[in-house]
Amino acid sequence: MIPREWVELVKDGLKNSYAPYSGVKVSALAITPDGKVYRGVNVENASLGLTVCAERVAIFNAVSNGEKRIKTIVLTSNLDKPIYPCGACLQVMNEFGVEEVIIVHGDRVIRHSFNELFPRPFSDWRKQG
Repeated sequence: MIPREWVELVKDGLKNSYAPYSGVKVSALAITPDGKVYRGVNVENASLGLTVCAERVAIFNAVSNGEKRIKTIVLTSNLDKPIYPCGACLQVMNEFGVEEVIIVHGDRVIRHSFNELFPRPFSDWRKQG
C-alpha cells in the first residue's frame, strides 16, 4: 500500500498538465528517501521534441531544491490504460537512484522495481571497472 496522500497528490497534479497537442495529461511525484515529495507534470511544446515528461519535471524540481537522491516515482495519466515511463525518463531516474516506480491508474496501484523496468541502463563508462 502507498500513502493515500501520494495518490491524491499525483491525481490532483493532472489539472496542471500542459498537453494541448496530444491531450495526454501526466502527473508525477518524486519521493526522496526521507519522504519529501516533489511534483511534476508533462509540459508539451509545438516543437514536440522540446516536450518534457512529468517524471523528469518532478525529478528536476527535486534537484532544483537540493535533492540528489530520489527513491520512488509515482505517476498517473488521463489515459484509459496505465502509463509507463519512457526511456529518457528511465535514464534520468537511474542517475538519481530511483528504486521503485508506482503507477496509479484509477483505483489500481501498480508497483515495479526500477530494475524490472530498466534492467540495463547506460552508465558512465569511465566509472566501470
